[in-house]
Amino acid sequence: MNRMSILFLTALAPMAWGTTYLVTTELLPAGHPLLAGLLRSLPAGLIAIAATRTLPRGTWWFKAATLGALNIGAFFPLLFLAAEHLPGGVAAAVAGVQPLIILGLGAMVLRERIRPLTAAAAVAGAGGVALVVLGPAAQLDALGILAALGGVTATAMGMILTKRWGRPEGVGPVAYAGWQLTAGGLLLLPLTLLFEGLPASLDLGAVLGYVWLGTVGGLLAYTLWFRGIQQLPVIAPGLLALLSPVVATVLGTVVAGETFAPLQAIGMAVVLVALIAGQFAAARSRGVGAAVPAPELALTARS
Repeated sequence: MNRMSILFLTALAPMAWGTTYLVTTELLPAGHPLLAGLLRSLPAGLIAIAATRTLPRGTWWFKAATLGALNIGAFFPLLFLAAEHLPGGVAAAVAGVQPLIILGLGAMVLRERIRPLTAAAAVAGAGGVALVVLGPAAQLDALGILAALGGVTATAMGMILTKRWGRPEGVGPVAYAGWQLTAGGLLLLPLTLLFEGLPASLDLGAVLGYVWLGTVGGLLAYTLWFRGIQQLPVIAPGLLALLSPVVATVLGTVVAGETFAPLQAIGMAVVLVALIAGQFAAARSRGVGAAVPAPELALTARS
């Protein structure tokens, strides 16, 4: 599979995650964000494990638990805590700094060289996201900012370790995603029962929303995402993650009737330019990123 195909398939993951805000606000019961995270991860993870009949072995029990905790189990609670203390636009703008965090961690852990064009693309991407999602009435809250930064740092560390550890020989991308979704879901299960409980009832819209989050936004998206991390320089998917708030803003405008200002259009243009420039720079450093082993990268089939 060529690089453009890998990039396209990996980009589908953050684009799918960009639908989460609309699905949550329009279909899901209010006051149960942790339940949404739980149902997005645990059922899909168990289905993937049952379908592939593949369990971790040896040190991969620890590695899968660590990756699941970082990518899912820690990220969702911090994400929802940030959402409670910050407007959605501010939280998304904070998430826009993730490529910068990935650049730093990639240099320290993976020894990936920081190219000036890549760094400039990461900075421009963060600024573009801020233009897309921030409004003049945006308010800041210290706890919310810390939670948002903690969430994106957790997923950035998860991406770095996913790249460093690769995937064990003989394990496909679906099983690999299933391990992490299950581990993250098991971490969310007691938190959900302790702090939220279950809604009194669910209508058809809520059921369809949870199914969407668990299938397209869960298993499918993470399968494509983890696979892309292993095949690309780590900054490449890091920049692709900027598509999530852009998609959320477009859907909010088209479906929910939210206003779309000229400044947001400028922000989207900046994000797209940053994505293209960043991918170009990442392609030049592919030889460095490819040093991390991933035994089944030749498979053509990664929420």
